[in-house]
Amino acid sequence: MQGGNVNDRSKGAHLRANGIRQHYLHLAGPGPSVLIVPGIVSPAILWRHVGEWLSEDYDCYILDVRGRGLSEAGPHLDYGVGACAQDVTSFVEAAALHAPIVVGHSMGARIALRAATLAPGLFGALVLVDPPTSGPGRRAYPVPKARTLGLLQAAHRGEALEFMQRSGAAPWPDVLQGLRAEWLCTCDERAVHVTYDDFHGEDIYADIARTQEPLALLCAGTGGVVSDADIAELRQLRDDLYVTRLPGVGHQMQAEDFAAFKPALGDILARHRQTLARNRD
Repeated sequence: MQGGNVNDRSKGAHLRANGIRQHYLHLAGPGPSVLIVPGIVSPAILWRHVGEWLSEDYDCYILDVRGRGLSEAGPHLDYGVGACAQDVTSFVEAAALHAPIVVGHSMGARIALRAATLAPGLFGALVLVDPPTSGPGRRAYPVPKARTLGLLQAAHRGEALEFMQRSGAAPWPDVLQGLRAEWLCTCDERAVHVTYDDFHGEDIYADIARTQEPLALLCAGTGGVVSDADIAELRQLRDDLYVTRLPGVGHQMQAEDFAAFKPALGDILARHRQTLARNRD
């Protein structure tokens, strides 16, 4: 497996679901199941440290979204949010996961939401981590596509570390920065273009209005991806929406400030776990 020094608790594997090869990491734990769907240029291995922590209490799976990491990629694939959402529902069924709590970050949050609308009742609960709230007639996603493409193109040239050092973005810990530089080149540039188109052409609010699963929102304190006005509007659609904001923490919170991210996500997962237990009783 690519990446080296994989913790003994993690297992990388492939399965075929929704007609494509899907790669995932599994960090076995006592359960219930948690499925992480990462962001636009985040292969699963960049969330391995989160899975290692979660596996103390949960049975954790981390998905390589199509066109990233070791999952299938290429010009024959549809990289739209609908196809990616079908991948998630098919993965859950093929892996025989029972009502997993799905944690989606950024693009992954929008994929998780769409998947929940496609298969009501398949997931136990959803955690949306700083989801882009852009859409038709709304403000643009605040991370410019040119910046994301510049990072990806630098990675394909073997210059990701240099680009990240020049970019002025919040630093990642050295181990994660090294993994990011190594694995970014596995991301298909066309997937970035399609994802940004979907960020502005697909309506996240409509998906939230259609979901029935327990829903929580974990927002960065900086970066402007989810505004206070966005939260107020989302709560009009789901008055049971549980919201946590991390002051001073940016969009890539799981890497930039893991110490702040852990208790926030841990609290949300514990709340979801209690809700699911009550619903079973």
